[in-house]
Amino acid sequence: MNDRKVTPDMVPVIKLARHLGIPYSWISGYYPGLNFGRIADVMAGRRFPEIKPATELPADFPLPGSMAA
Repeated sequence: MNDRKVTPDMVPVIKLARHLGIPYSWISGYYPGLNFGRIADVMAGRRFPEIKPATELPADFPLPGSMAA
């Protein structure tokens, strides 16, 4: 199985989600196949350091309290 590649359009969402404390698992759930390591690469500035965080998350992004138990 190949890891999903991080694309520039994913990066603002990843950065904002992590800034908001959203777990890696929720981010990789939103982008199926995205490896935790790729998220870490973005957050450490190894991938797309020039791209700024989004100002808001996509409407369909899972948020705390939105996940039914």
